[in-house]
Amino acid sequence: MRMHLLALNPTDSVSDGFLPAAARLGLDVTVLTDRPAAHRARHPDTEVVECDVQDVRAVIGRIAADGPGDAVFTNSDHLQTQAALAAAYFGLPGKDWRAALRAKNKAEMRRHLAAAGLDTVRSAQLGPDEEPDALAAAGLPYPCVLKPREGVASEDVVLAEGPGELVERAEEIRARRPGAALVAEEYLPGELYTMETLGDGRTLHVLGGFHTTVSPPPAFIEERHAYVAAHPEPVTAQVLAQLDALGVGFGACHTEFVVHEGRARLIEVNYRVIGDQCDLLLDRLLDIPLFAHILRTHLGEPLPADLGARTDGAARVRYALADRAGTLTAAPAAQDRTVDGVRLTYRPLREVGTTHPHYRTNRDFLGVARATGRDQRTVDRVVEEFFAAERWEITR
Repeated sequence: MRMHLLALNPTDSVSDGFLPAAARLGLDVTVLTDRPAAHRARHPDTEVVECDVQDVRAVIGRIAADGPGDAVFTNSDHLQTQAALAAAYFGLPGKDWRAALRAKNKAEMRRHLAAAGLDTVRSAQLGPDEEPDALAAAGLPYPCVLKPREGVASEDVVLAEGPGELVERAEEIRARRPGAALVAEEYLPGELYTMETLGDGRTLHVLGGFHTTVSPPPAFIEERHAYVAAHPEPVTAQVLAQLDALGVGFGACHTEFVVHEGRARLIEVNYRVIGDQCDLLLDRLLDIPLFAHILRTHLGEPLPADLGARTDGAARVRYALADRAGTLTAAPAAQDRTVDGVRLTYRPLREVGTTHPHYRTNRDFLGVARATGRDQRTVDRVVEEFFAAERWEITR
């Protein structure tokens, strides 16, 4: 069986999750990408074909030339709509392209949920050709959050305390992203959580989620995640109702939401598996072939009624973060260890000797530690002891 996998830059999810799972399933994989050199260097044993994957016409043309195969798949936030349209064109299993678009386009997500009567968030969209000054007249409540309409990984997500600051922040983002469409919306208070789901279009499994700690405003950088085996039933029901209204229910989905006074309100819907190595942690923690299950849905195979996932696990993910610009001159190497029954894996995300600006986003991650065990206190202690013992040095 053959699968076309659409990708931009190489990711741990694809390299360490989906490609090994595809090999175990006996799939022949062709990676379609606009960055072929990077993928050939990281995946020398995988067929890599250059393609403008952000253009669905190019994707369909390339796949047609190869022969459609059995599946079209992507784990990229930016390519879900293209992959869904290509799968539909060839009559292959896949996501509803409209749901993929609603999830990616934050303004459209807000409009759709409001029209469904599920949640109304006061927001304003700044089109690619509109001047940032237009946001000042939008009548938004303050503080409000400004973000790229189709952004990811907290990049250029910022809190603004008033109209003047909102316009100033929009101008700064536009300087970095010329012509980008932006969304400004009311700040939603509450604790930040995620819900991880896996569906085949008929059956939807909830795989738990995470309680996420973010940096203090004005930026929103994810610092750590603690696994939550099950959210309270009313919260789960509210989130699932909103996902159902968006049409989400095929393959993996990573949903971020806040809970305030018992009310769950979506922050964003990422219609793919959770990233930043949390997916690799889930695969180990739940003791299920997570990546293979996701690929099987795109091959048209139904999910089992019971995945057999473990529910007695505890886990934490913590990131080492750069706090300034400069050159990384010291950092721990990749390692795996078991301490007091806790399995801890550390992986560097930035090479020693490289120089970077201070992004104030998830691109400031220097490394990630993921730990699993059976007792949350022990897991937390082992992670904190690791960070206390190791050092990351940045030289200006």
